Amino acid sequence: MDGAAGALVIILAITLAVFLVLAVVLMVLLIRVTQQIKRVTESAERTANQVEKTVSNVSRFSSPLSAVGILSKAVKKKSKK
Repeated sequence: MDGAAGALVIILAITLAVFLVLAVVLMVLLIRVTQQIKRVTESAERTANQVEKTVSNVSRFSSPLSAVGILSKAVKKKSKK
């Protein structure tokens, strides 16, 4: 190879090596971000499940309490007459 072609090959090889290193670094960062997103998603799912359980418990207890409240109002109205 003559001087110009050899220099071009060296420049291209260095550029390729730099891009290869950048690709490896970016893949590592992408894996870390993906793992962090997975942790956040799992945490949000646990929170949603807890909220769902709490709402279920509240609705179980609020229905009988509201029925008792309505019945007590009806009894008070009847006893006033």
